Amino acid sequence: MVVSGCTGELSGIIKMRKGFFYTIGSFFLFSWLLSCNSADKVKAETDTPTRGTINISVDESFKPVIEEQIRVHKSSFPETNINVSYKPESDCFRDLQKDSTRMVIVARGLTKEEASFFENQLSYSPQYGVLAYDAVAVIVNRQSPDSIFTLSKLRNILSGKNKITAVMDGNKATSTVRYLKDSILKGETFGANVVAAQNSRNVLDVVASRKDVVGFVGISWISDSYDPVQLEYLKKIRLGLVECVKCEEKDIFAKPSQATISYGQYPLARPLYYILKENATGLGTGFMNFMSLERGQLIFRRAFLVPAKMGFGKRSGSIKDAD
Repeated sequence: MVVSGCTGELSGIIKMRKGFFYTIGSFFLFSWLLSCNSADKVKAETDTPTRGTINISVDESFKPVIEEQIRVHKSSFPETNINVSYKPESDCFRDLQKDSTRMVIVARGLTKEEASFFENQLSYSPQYGVLAYDAVAVIVNRQSPDSIFTLSKLRNILSGKNKITAVMDGNKATSTVRYLKDSILKGETFGANVVAAQNSRNVLDVVASRKDVVGFVGISWISDSYDPVQLEYLKKIRLGLVECVKCEEKDIFAKPSQATISYGQYPLARPLYYILKENATGLGTGFMNFMSLERGQLIFRRAFLVPAKMGFGKRSGSIKDAD
């Protein structure tokens, strides 16, 4: 009887020990798996200037030139993935408040209030700067009887005093909408004759099909004489001439071009900004540097924007024969 009792107690102790070691083993196994998963997560989320994945938001009016920037960047750094969303400028700034969006490309920098907000939220200030200079192009149908616009005439069109239909590149606050309201209307409201197309491509479609409208788009949508799609549009639409603001002679009108933007002659020029929310040197910094240095600046120049970081002016010179 005593032996039997001892045997029962021994058996119980062994079972308890087995349960204890099983619990401890399970705990360490679970901890190890959790640490592996955390390490994989950190590894997946870590990026460098030449490798990794980030999300950016871009004002839709800059889409053609930024598409080309991303394409060339990807060909140079195949281990990078820049997921881009094209949307109105106001939505880009909303995205900047989200953790998932690293960079936005828009037509203005941060205000003091916005910079203070992000500094309080992130404990550091996002960096921003001008990459290039763009312009809002005034476009009309090839059959339109009028393609010359003074600033006063544009103001009358946008305010509704002139009843011709004006077509914008979106029904939200795009950079084009904001810029025209600030620079031409000086903060006044648009007239009932100002209508919104879905996007810049739709503005081109409307103007190409109607001679009783005037459209407003970013210059990169219609300035590339090498793009077959844009060449087709140029058969149906043309760039309007806008009153020159820095010409010595009176009654001079200018089309948007690198020359008229550079010399301040075309009045509807605007900057193209990056705003980067990155406190370490990651892919956002790498892409910003790419657009700021020679290749990126040449892409802006090739799209008929004016590079802001590098000058590519012609220089004259002579070569002497060696003695």
